Amino acid sequence: MIPNVAPAPADSAPATAAAAVQPKSGQRAAFSKISASRLFASPGGVAGVVWLAALVVASLTAQWWLPYKTEDQDFKAVLSGPTAAHWLGTDELGRDLLSRIFAAAAGTLGTSLITVIVGVVLGTALAMVAAGRGQTEGGISRVTEVMMSLPGTVIILAVIGAVGTNIPLIMAILGVLISAGIYRVMLGQAKSLQSQLYVDAAKVDGVSTLGISLRHVLPGLTNTIVVQSALIFAVGMLIQAGLAFIGFGPPIPQPSWGGMIQGASQHVYDAPWLMVPTGAVLALTVLAANAIGNALGKAPNTGVSHLPSAAARRQRSVAAGAAASVAEAGAIPAKGHLSVRGLSVGVDGGTPLVTDVSFDVGPGTVLGLVGESGCGKTMTALSLLGLLPAGVSATGGQILWNGKNLAAATEREMEGIRGRDIALISQEPMRALDPMFTVGYQLTAAIRRLRKVGKAEAHAEALSLLEKVGIVDAKRILKTYPHQISGGMAQRVAIALALSGRPRLLVADEPTTALDVTVQAEILSLLRSLVKDTGMSVVMVTHDLGVVADICDNVAVMYAGQVVESGRTANILDNPRHPYTLALLAADPHANTAADMPERLATISGQVPQPKNWPTGCRFMARCQFAGSACAAPVPLLPSGSEDGLVRCVKADELAVEGLEWLATEVPTHRVLKIVEKDLA
Repeated sequence: MIPNVAPAPADSAPATAAAAVQPKSGQRAAFSKISASRLFASPGGVAGVVWLAALVVASLTAQWWLPYKTEDQDFKAVLSGPTAAHWLGTDELGRDLLSRIFAAAAGTLGTSLITVIVGVVLGTALAMVAAGRGQTEGGISRVTEVMMSLPGTVIILAVIGAVGTNIPLIMAILGVLISAGIYRVMLGQAKSLQSQLYVDAAKVDGVSTLGISLRHVLPGLTNTIVVQSALIFAVGMLIQAGLAFIGFGPPIPQPSWGGMIQGASQHVYDAPWLMVPTGAVLALTVLAANAIGNALGKAPNTGVSHLPSAAARRQRSVAAGAAASVAEAGAIPAKGHLSVRGLSVGVDGGTPLVTDVSFDVGPGTVLGLVGESGCGKTMTALSLLGLLPAGVSATGGQILWNGKNLAAATEREMEGIRGRDIALISQEPMRALDPMFTVGYQLTAAIRRLRKVGKAEAHAEALSLLEKVGIVDAKRILKTYPHQISGGMAQRVAIALALSGRPRLLVADEPTTALDVTVQAEILSLLRSLVKDTGMSVVMVTHDLGVVADICDNVAVMYAGQVVESGRTANILDNPRHPYTLALLAADPHANTAADMPERLATISGQVPQPKNWPTGCRFMARCQFAGSACAAPVPLLPSGSEDGLVRCVKADELAVEGLEWLATEVPTHRVLKIVEKDLA
């Protein structure tokens, strides 16, 4: 009697603590917009909304448009099929089916909403209390377990026997029983949200438990609440119809869908049409509610780094192939050489995210992609493997690997390259490791898939890979789950996983960002030894100029979706030609020795502009200390005069000749911390 309520995916939580501690006033409106877009993007969802809206409007206005009253009888048309006088036919007493169906709709839908309101509100409230106050979770969970063990049918029949057929009360009790299942669904998500860093930040700011629950936890549960409400609404209608079918519906002669179906079942042989209208309306209404729930339950693509559907990726490949230019016969790079030429990446049919990016990565060399967040480094790196998020694609240029343009490659062609020729090391190793399986299972499965070897050989190779990446107790690590190892160990496992297909190129997306300094040094040393021993090449995405100086042979500095300077690492770090590179070095405390450390490090005012706000000229102009009128025109990437280096600045030569430096800005007076001598005593 009481259905199992399955969990639905929740929207991803806010990424920054500051944004979560002070939620914007438009947060709820933004969620509504996302939910509406998902609902109306689904044909089933649209059809469900249209059907339910039409049913509600028709039911509420029934008294003005129905051709007959529900109790009116036409003895000349008993058990008739559809006629001009009775569009859906009549029942065994000659009553008009159309009138009775729509007259009963309001009561059926309204009482089903009672189940939704009681069940969802009670289950969600209990989950939020249990998640926010750990000491109450045990008691609430035990009570809900007892509720789930009770026979719902017996309880409802007992209530009917005690108070009569009071449909609103019965549906409210049904909601209480269902709330136990909803509580179990909501509790896991609420506890996950309570463990987020932005909730800890809110606690530090003195936000109360109730405030945290309402401002941070509840918005994260909203998507699940909406989906569960749609599903329970359908369940409520079916249970209500079932009660009416066995004789516990509204009193006669008041119509109900279940009662009408019960009456039709008595004439299934002599008047089979009688079952069709009511059964079809009930079935369509249940399907409409489920369609709305399914549409709202689909995870949104915004802000999610994941693979698009195969169909979307095939379509992207065709578009990229049309946009990419054909490589010249003499310009095909050597085997193991990556050559990116004029690469552009953008939202399909919309805003560009990366424009005109060019660089080369030779065998056994390391290229560093450097820049602030939002400069297009990760988008450029992911495009090398065809792993751009849904709705984003390579819109122009070439990614040449072993004579093949990967920007125009099909999904089937990319499947033969990923893992075998080009592999990825994720910024977060736990995202590359499935918590449901042991390290050994995941590593051996990858080796068997990529190298086509047997289980025993794959297990031996897995041990060898773990030892190669510096794991001493490899046999024990193979038996552990990802959550049982440290972050540094997980990153080593992720590197071993990337090496399982013997790739010639590694794309490392900030592989040391989440690690402490000691582990960072170990990972960088490991990558250096892998490059030296295997001859593979690496594209390193990083914010850290120290990492660039330590491991990279070449560097490409990116700003606002384009390369502003590239060349040999030593030349770029020792003699930068672009103001942005100059500013990054001036703001890095590790770029100065202790003796030369300035009193105040330089800063770069403002922030990286959004792609929709890119200027037509130099994109760094608004933040540059050396900007002039000449910077308002588009600036090409030209030789910098330093070996094979390139720079995108009209004043590069002037800055080099005059030896100008990026100056540190003064701290505003109101922000200077005043120290009184007595405070130091």
